[in-house]
Amino acid sequence: MVAVVRRYARLLRIQLGVSALTAMQYRADFIVRGLLAILWMAVTLIPLLVVFGVRQSVAGWTFPEALVVVGWFTMLRAVLEGAVSPSLTAVVEHVRRGTLDFVLLKPADAQFLVSTAKFEPWRMIDVAGALAIFVYAFAHLGRWPGPRELLLGLAFLGLAVIVLYSFWILVVSAAFWVVKVDNLSYLFQSLFDAGRWPITVFKGALYYLFTFVFPLALMTTYPALALLGKLTATNAALAWLGGLAFAAVARAVWLRALGMYTSASS
Repeated sequence: MVAVVRRYARLLRIQLGVSALTAMQYRADFIVRGLLAILWMAVTLIPLLVVFGVRQSVAGWTFPEALVVVGWFTMLRAVLEGAVSPSLTAVVEHVRRGTLDFVLLKPADAQFLVSTAKFEPWRMIDVAGALAIFVYAFAHLGRWPGPRELLLGLAFLGLAVIVLYSFWILVVSAAFWVVKVDNLSYLFQSLFDAGRWPITVFKGALYYLFTFVFPLALMTTYPALALLGKLTATNAALAWLGGLAFAAVARAVWLRALGMYTSASS
């Protein structure tokens, strides 16, 4: 087991190195994309500034507390655009062309290989921006998260990444049946943008949609509650069970999708 983990860690390190070298070959593009990322973070904050400019709190959240949610949203956006989307989007092209054979023939798990094929290192700017938002938010709250809150927050960051990645795996797996999934990916991006708001802002059907169907609550609100020290042990346990179950379903769908794959040579 240890040998397997070391092997895949080495493969991941190689994939990261190749992506970094590729990105640095086009330094001007790297800088421009970084500046655009900074502009995007500023645009992300505008709706909150407008709403909290006229209200002290929204759905029980103060402005600094809502900023913690935005911080997690920015962090997850960096993971999505920097690690998840670049690699898995290429799978759709492989399926269209029937060239996924080149991945399947390699002596490693196909899902791991397609999930680590490409990274966008400049998205680390978003990570730095998220950390800056956290610092600003807790400075205005007048308190800082303790060791327990930090550990729980990091644990929920892991859970958020698992849920985000699993949902994107489901979207990509659909390509094995319908081939063209551009509309699904656009829908995913649009729904994910709602994650900048605390889940309690949404009412009625939207609340249940973003909690159980498209679990934005697990991606941004729950990590924020964990970092703020407002998450109960029961809710934390249920969130982890739900997240791991979601990941298991995504893995099963991926394996089923591979069984449906027909290569160009078939």
